[in-house]
Amino acid sequence: MADIIKNTDEVGNILVKVKEDLCQLKQTLTRVTIQGAGETVDIQALHTAIRRTENGLRKRAEEYLNAVNRQVLTLPAIEEGEKPNTQAAKWKPQLKTVPDLRLQRSPDFGMAGRPSPGEQHKSGLRMKVMCNPAHPAHRALLHEQYGIRLPGASPRKGGSAQLQKVVHGPTVGSLAVVPAAQRNNPYLAPPLSQNDMKTGISSLLERGLIPAAAQLILEQPPVRPEVAPLHARDKAPSAGGTGQGHRGGETTGRGPVSGRAVGERMDLSLSLREELEPGYSSCDPSWQAPIQGPVTPPPSVTSKRSATKHRPPPALTSSRLCPIMPEPLLVMEPLGSSKNLSFTILNGQVEETAPEFSRFKRHYCLSWGSLAGALRRLTQVLREYAVPVAVVSGPRMAELAQGGELDGGGLSSGDLISTLLNQEEVWEIVRRPGQRYRGEGGTEAAAVAIQTSWRCYRVRSAYLRYRRQKWAAGVIAISWLLHAQMARTRKALQASRQRHLENFRSRAEHLAANWKHIRSSRRSIIHIPSLGRSQPLRFSLKDLDMQQGTQLGRLCDVRDENVEVIYVSPVALGEEMQQYYSRLLGLQGAVTKAEPGDTPTPSVQRFTILTPDALGYFPTHSMCLSTLLKYSPRTLRRIKNLIRGKPAYIVGGALHADDLDVADTLGVPILGPEPALAELYSTKSGSRRVFSSAGVALPPGHGDIYTLQQLYDALSQLITDHLEVERWLLKVDSEFGGRGTAFCDVSHMSCYAWALKEFRRYGPDRWSHAWAQEQVLLKVQEELPSLLARHAQPVNTSHYPTWDNFLQHFLREGGVVEAYPPSDSVTCLTVDMLIEPNGEVSMLSCGDQIHGSSVLKAMGSSVPQASVCPDTLHAICTHIARACHQRGVIGHFSVDLATFLHPRTLEQQVWAIDLDLCYSDQLAMTQLLLMMTGGRLDCRASCLEVPAPPREVRPARRQRGPAAVQPAPVTSRYVVMSSRLRHTNLSMVHYSVFFQMCKAQGVGFDIKERQGSLFVLHDSSRRYSLGMLTIAEDLQGALLTFARNLSVIHQEISAPNMQGQTNFKELIRDIEGILGVTVENQASSSPGEDSSAS
Repeated sequence: MADIIKNTDEVGNILVKVKEDLCQLKQTLTRVTIQGAGETVDIQALHTAIRRTENGLRKRAEEYLNAVNRQVLTLPAIEEGEKPNTQAAKWKPQLKTVPDLRLQRSPDFGMAGRPSPGEQHKSGLRMKVMCNPAHPAHRALLHEQYGIRLPGASPRKGGSAQLQKVVHGPTVGSLAVVPAAQRNNPYLAPPLSQNDMKTGISSLLERGLIPAAAQLILEQPPVRPEVAPLHARDKAPSAGGTGQGHRGGETTGRGPVSGRAVGERMDLSLSLREELEPGYSSCDPSWQAPIQGPVTPPPSVTSKRSATKHRPPPALTSSRLCPIMPEPLLVMEPLGSSKNLSFTILNGQVEETAPEFSRFKRHYCLSWGSLAGALRRLTQVLREYAVPVAVVSGPRMAELAQGGELDGGGLSSGDLISTLLNQEEVWEIVRRPGQRYRGEGGTEAAAVAIQTSWRCYRVRSAYLRYRRQKWAAGVIAISWLLHAQMARTRKALQASRQRHLENFRSRAEHLAANWKHIRSSRRSIIHIPSLGRSQPLRFSLKDLDMQQGTQLGRLCDVRDENVEVIYVSPVALGEEMQQYYSRLLGLQGAVTKAEPGDTPTPSVQRFTILTPDALGYFPTHSMCLSTLLKYSPRTLRRIKNLIRGKPAYIVGGALHADDLDVADTLGVPILGPEPALAELYSTKSGSRRVFSSAGVALPPGHGDIYTLQQLYDALSQLITDHLEVERWLLKVDSEFGGRGTAFCDVSHMSCYAWALKEFRRYGPDRWSHAWAQEQVLLKVQEELPSLLARHAQPVNTSHYPTWDNFLQHFLREGGVVEAYPPSDSVTCLTVDMLIEPNGEVSMLSCGDQIHGSSVLKAMGSSVPQASVCPDTLHAICTHIARACHQRGVIGHFSVDLATFLHPRTLEQQVWAIDLDLCYSDQLAMTQLLLMMTGGRLDCRASCLEVPAPPREVRPARRQRGPAAVQPAPVTSRYVVMSSRLRHTNLSMVHYSVFFQMCKAQGVGFDIKERQGSLFVLHDSSRRYSLGMLTIAEDLQGALLTFARNLSVIHQEISAPNMQGQTNFKELIRDIEGILGVTVENQASSSPGEDSSAS
């Protein structure tokens, strides 16, 4: 094998020498011109021949190099002996003389050293076969050219390889991961096992066993693989006579160093150049070889690839002539010396020659890569902020740099400054305003900041403008879509309501035409006690469902044998309450016979109590009962089934548009006016118009007030016209039950006494002229605003706590100003009337009002009324009913009247003060009264006629047989009733316990005598509200029984420290006042009767 290498080296040397000789010949010919026989030698032809020869040599050299690079080197056998060296023949042309070119000219002079085309083709085929190991002739040609016999390949076994199972899941076991403590400390050796070392360096780096910042130094191999240089055999390299070594080599006294010495590599071409060219020095990097020297041909593409593949690193090739010396090992300082590894940075520059920095660099030499980057970033920050002095803590810097590199994140300026020992001073400098612009690149940074701020402002302004425009466009689009949707919905609702109204009118006409037949036949009455007030008013009402559920007395319509009652309850009634009303209505037979019995009458089966199934779906929407029933399809279906095959109609409360929808769904008429008419004439201003058209007396006042100036003008004129009236009332149109009422006493005006003098001076007749009232009117207008602001008081302070709140609501909803009766004794009464569909008018109930905390708020009544002459009352109510009927009002309504004695004439005055087009609580309690007494209320005569209990007449002694029962004459009864009794302590007592307590205290009802106390239960869950009526032979007895019952109940359910919230005391106080007036009336009437009797 060694002989082959030697032969190839000799062939290479010959090719190089031939090429160099050709170059010298070419240079010599350029300086020679031969003339003879008048002819000039054609030098161009010689140049062409030499160029062809050079091309041939270059091609042969490339083929040689390729063959050498692809040859297979094998070691010789041990038993083989040393073969004799075979040297290739040396060829050296004579370059001293130039032959006579004219004598050597021939046609094939340029083709002397060039192979024929056939040989070139054959040589190319050989090279292709040798370069292709898969070619069939490769083995034979390799043996023929180089004498290498390749071992024979064993044939593959036949048959297909057995397929193996596909292995699912991981095929490599879990590998170790460096612990966190050793990962952050680069001076601890990682715990590497033998298996970890076999995985390779890349795996160790990925798993963190070797830090990413570690500088890996691979151990140098004893033999470095590189391309062997070509040396000439005839000359041995000498050490040189100059006594200088070749870059790290040595010249010893032993003589020239042999080129084959171990550990050295000598370049033959350099030594030959030193011998042939004096003045050349391999140690001088600026020396250039002369042009006329031998030039190595340029490498081909193939030789470039081969050389690139086997080219050593630049650091190694630059020291080819130097012996390979082992690199000195780096010795780390002990860890204990890291305490004083701080160094100083002045003006953002590190003095690398300083001993502190050198010590720091030597200590952290293994991790210097990451530290250098951190230092570079720190110095840049210090220069940018013009920090003059910064003292760096070496351990902090090393810990920060290694931690940041292990975490894979960049280092911020704050992290870098935290490594300084004087970081407080540095932070103070860095945080100065504008400090960034005083350091390196400050002008550019300021320009960038200014441009950035301006561009940000400009873009931000444009963006905000775009957002505003986009928001506005979205708002406009959404508003338009909502408006369009609302318009469509509104049109659909209007069409639906118009259809319902038309159906209501057609059914009302049918009801009016067949009313006599329906009233006398078997029928069903659907009671829906709904308060269809406006939505703001419903939201302001507390416990709307409880106020709608106070009319359970409507069930007593079953006293008519042809009536079946369907009562829709706004609250869920428990089983206890249903049993109570079943037993109460079952007493009708016992009341008729005046004998208590346990057998219920058939009237129990003729009433049904239903609750809308949507009652729990809208707990906070304050919907009226008709609206809840509208959204209760199951309840509506059940009502349809109950009224199937029988005439039926609805008796509602305050009618609402949804009542028409319910009636249209059920297909039944409503005994009541249109909702719009009911809402219009139930207002205070509307009722005044009805009273004015009826021709009845009404209090002085003015309606339809919506502005403050209109209020001042109207009230000033009214005060001036009626100076005898000391109190004026302001009523909100939409309110009811005394809620929206305020009063003001004009006696607080400073000019009131002077105005009365003026009135007496002119007299009542002339006072009606404007010229007489002018001065008083101006004075009243001047003082009225302050009077209202100081002395006007709302009645319901829970809803209107101040005058300003009331005035705001008054002007928004509209209202009236009316005079309060100018008397100390004023009695108000309520009359319930019915306008039947055929136009007939009947009075159903009449009673004097019982007031509570205020005389302007009714809490109950005494039936029948005893304040106004029955004929006068009947005439007034008839006129009002006819006026309502002319406006299309039918059904139930109630009229509030006030009676008093005029202060000047002492005549009784009756004013119509309010009109409510709905079914009232007093009428519901009257229905219960009539059923439990079996009597008849004659409002025309203002008396309640009750059959007297039958008395047994004992027979004579000679007469045998049972005693004959003779009917007694009719007697009268008086009733005190209230449906608005409230006591919070009642909720702690169950109804069974409550009735036992009443029984123990003697509170009950005597069926035989048809007098006593009856209760109306409203709710089974909260139980703090109930109704009560007391029946007695005279009014004084009924009032005393009512007050006693309230006192007993309050004492039984209250404790000294837990009185609760109640209106019992207020009613007791008012009843006591009424009793005092009754006693005075009886006392004043007794002397008159005695004198008339005498």
